[in-house]
Amino acid sequence: MSARLDDLPLRPDLRGLTPYGAPQAPLPVALNVNENTHPVPEEVADDILDSLAHALRDVNRYPDREFTALREGFAEYLGHGLLPEQIWAANGSNEVLQHLLQAFGGPGRTAFGFGPTYSMYPLLTRATGASYVAGTRGVDYTIAADDAAAQIEEASPDVTFLCSPNNPTGTPLGLDVIEAVYDATDGIVIVDEAYQEFAPRDVRSALTLLPGRERLVVSRTMSKAFAFAGARVGYLAADPALIDALRLVRLPYHLSALTQAAAIAALRHAPAMLAMVDDIVAQRDRISATLDALGYEPFQSWTNFVLFAGVDDPAATWQGLYDQGVLVRDVGLPRSLRVTAGTEEESTAFLDALASLGDGGAHAGEVSSDRD
Repeated sequence: MSARLDDLPLRPDLRGLTPYGAPQAPLPVALNVNENTHPVPEEVADDILDSLAHALRDVNRYPDREFTALREGFAEYLGHGLLPEQIWAANGSNEVLQHLLQAFGGPGRTAFGFGPTYSMYPLLTRATGASYVAGTRGVDYTIAADDAAAQIEEASPDVTFLCSPNNPTGTPLGLDVIEAVYDATDGIVIVDEAYQEFAPRDVRSALTLLPGRERLVVSRTMSKAFAFAGARVGYLAADPALIDALRLVRLPYHLSALTQAAAIAALRHAPAMLAMVDDIVAQRDRISATLDALGYEPFQSWTNFVLFAGVDDPAATWQGLYDQGVLVRDVGLPRSLRVTAGTEEESTAFLDALASLGDGGAHAGEVSSDRD
């Protein structure tokens, strides 16, 4: 008879917690975890394969502990005058956030996020021994600068998470909110820009706020816009002193030589990789417009997904879509579901399946492609 989790001497603060996860099912149309569903362009894949083959020749040796070439690549990609010594990277942005919490959170400290937001924030916080405090948003999931500052002053957190744009709602976040939060705390402020590439091109990134703010961090990922979810590469930009702090908690040689080689090659082809973004944004906007026509209530999104309300029975609608081969996400918000903007074909499959269910009540029936 095998042991149960409760039989083990687990840390008391981890008892009762549920691991992060989303359904993984072999359905034809999987639009539930905000992946970039477009394949990596062939010419980029070929270059990555060549780079991996070259890296394999020295795989008997430890990789560059400081991942120097990769940091140079990220600094060039981000621009804004950033230097390689202002860049950090890890195995996905979740590990980047974990490093930050290990360095600036921990037992006796508090992390704060404006809920609903990315569900890994409290999980990472508690796993590193800190306490998590959930703030609130407006009815449309927006945050006002004065309200944000007031909540931060009351909570006095050591680490604050600002998801910009927000997951799971897609909500934009103004730079004025970031500035107000930063001024209201003496702790670390993390702006999670995992979906920044899907925001309007003329919108300023929080990267522009870094000069003179040594406690500000801007986190990014290659999983979304770069279609690199399986490679697990996340990174951040911050003051060099903050980067030094992360060296205290990272595992030795935490980024493998193969990971570094693949990411460096992908960054060499940034324009080709990012060419997919325009198509994804077009499908996102098409999904939002069609959801509205079907009688649902899509929220404004600057990401590669759409959260929509007006779903009378989310569980039944989720199952109805599942039965038609379409996987979306129930994120636990009232009368709401979330769908990733996929390819044109995938988006059409989702919209057709949803229309056939008739849950929104406005227009049931076939939904044609925007190219028809």
